[in-house]
Amino acid sequence: MKTLATLSLLIFTIIFTSCDETKRVIGVAESVQLTGSYTVTAINGKKLTNTTNPTFTLSAIDNSVRGTTGCNSIFGNYTLDLYAISFTDLAVSEKACMDKNLMKSERDFLDALNNTGSYTLDNGTLTFYSKTDRSVLLSASKGANN
Repeated sequence: MKTLATLSLLIFTIIFTSCDETKRVIGVAESVQLTGSYTVTAINGKKLTNTTNPTFTLSAIDNSVRGTTGCNSIFGNYTLDLYAISFTDLAVSEKACMDKNLMKSERDFLDALNNTGSYTLDNGTLTFYSKTDRSVLLSASKGANN
């Protein structure tokens, strides 16, 4: 009986350990797939018409995000769990920008990152969705060199 209990415990442990390992491998693969530079093309369903659209780069090495709003620099971290993504520790430089349109797109861009809950990456287009109602917050195209 002791042998059967020990064997059952061992099998149970192997099954759950392998599930955790599978999740980790999937997480790393997703992060690597997202790695690259992106140019924001739309925020909240509105195409951007600025000549200096926000850009950002995701790095799987340290799960960091870096970019520019068109006026200020941003940096922070992101976490992935399957198709869920969240941005944390976002910081922004505080240069004064005279262009009101740039300031609005900067605020909208930062709000989109802060409210992102999930994503899709399809044919080089990265789309972020709201964590509350799954509405489209942001669309970005992946750079040609990535």
